[in-house]
Amino acid sequence: MNKLLIILLLAMLSACSTTPRHPSSSGYAADEEMDNLVMYALSLADTPYRYGGNSPDSGFDCSGFVDHVFSHTLGVKLPRTSHEISRVGKPVSNHNLRPGDLVFFNTMHRPYSHVGIFIGDGKFVHAPKTGSNIRVEQLNEKYWAARYNGARRIKV
Repeated sequence: MNKLLIILLLAMLSACSTTPRHPSSSGYAADEEMDNLVMYALSLADTPYRYGGNSPDSGFDCSGFVDHVFSHTLGVKLPRTSHEISRVGKPVSNHNLRPGDLVFFNTMHRPYSHVGIFIGDGKFVHAPKTGSNIRVEQLNEKYWAARYNGARRIKV
């Protein structure tokens, strides 16, 4: 039921958005655009993980999920791997994280091997691993905190 509510809210926001998107003078998306991005990302919760996946129909891996969300909501195409994505945009410190920023982790004994989308309140949404679904996690959870590599803000 919660997923249905998020999808309905997203549809209502999309219907209200009739003006073309204009990035701020900084080149980064406005707060309301990032709120829409976060809402869309959350609407994909429970979509299955699939290695190499990049669509809601067949499932996502972490970088496929992030690329799909940015492409669908902002028209921004990102590189295919989390490591390549980690080179895009500008670094953001932990205390300056905003919804829509990308957070990176070392989950495969190499830096930037996993990526998720920060959604605010110390949480991020991501496609974790085979056998699981897209879900929300806490950045300060022991597992994620120990593997955190940093964050990036993407230009539009």
